[in-house]
Amino acid sequence: MELSWLNWLYTAVAQVITWIHQAYSTVLDPNSGLTWALTIITLTICMRILIFPLFLKQMRSSRKMQELAPKVQELRKRYKNDKQRMNQEVMALYQGAGANPLGGCLPVVAQFPIFISMFTVLRAIAADQPKFGMTQELVDSAKHALILGAPLPATFFEAAQIHEKIIIGCFVAISSLTTFLTVRQSVTRSMAQMPDNPMAQQQKILMYISPLFAFFSLNFPLGLILYWVTTNLWTLGQQHWFYSRHPMPQFDAKGNAVPIEAKPGLFAKLRKTTPEEQAPPPPPEPKIIRQQPSRQSRSKRTGSKKS
Repeated sequence: MELSWLNWLYTAVAQVITWIHQAYSTVLDPNSGLTWALTIITLTICMRILIFPLFLKQMRSSRKMQELAPKVQELRKRYKNDKQRMNQEVMALYQGAGANPLGGCLPVVAQFPIFISMFTVLRAIAADQPKFGMTQELVDSAKHALILGAPLPATFFEAAQIHEKIIIGCFVAISSLTTFLTVRQSVTRSMAQMPDNPMAQQQKILMYISPLFAFFSLNFPLGLILYWVTTNLWTLGQQHWFYSRHPMPQFDAKGNAVPIEAKPGLFAKLRKTTPEEQAPPPPPEPKIIRQQPSRQSRSKRTGSKKS
């Protein structure tokens, strides 16, 4: 369904698609599926780079909540018979530390308008409608572009050939798998940090239900499924990078967070030389032993002789 009040965003997304496609068309066939696949992948990466600050804000807020986990558990035990007071105390603790429990929704909320815009633009291409500033030439190019033999704007149910349905079905399966891995990566870390979290069971259920939502993409154009697979792969790599650089906090007996040394990143591992390449340690410098003059007797110092 097209939302008229989002026409400005549809036009912006269509314009960015046009620019990226024109850039790739200088070195590739403008009507090839490779050109259009690279266009969608590049658009996805550009969008994820733009919302990267929101991802960092989300992860830092999540880390603060992890560091406050022992204090939250203590409040839950103290006010276990008063749910309202417990929620008030927990929220006050989060606010005092600058942690936002809803921070994890920021990247999703930021991506949703782009997702809707991509869907609307691709549906316009499938309907052979040069809308949102797109030319008829660009629409024809996208409409007839084939990705591994399947049309870019085709959906699973609209595909005419069986091999097209197989290709789109494979992309849907990959989308479902990457969605599961993305949610599992986040939920596993959350459960490891807070094993007695009352929401743990709901998180596990969400982890196994989330891939099922990907099958709704059977009604989505192939280009949009490619967009979703790309953003899932980006999220997996992004979260792995952050989790490697920021290990789960450890706590002392008083419940205070103990600093932990971050794991070396990929570039640090690549820069690290092997034992054969390392220079041999310099030989130890010879120890200088100073000879102290022996103490002379009093008769020798004065020049007198003993009688």
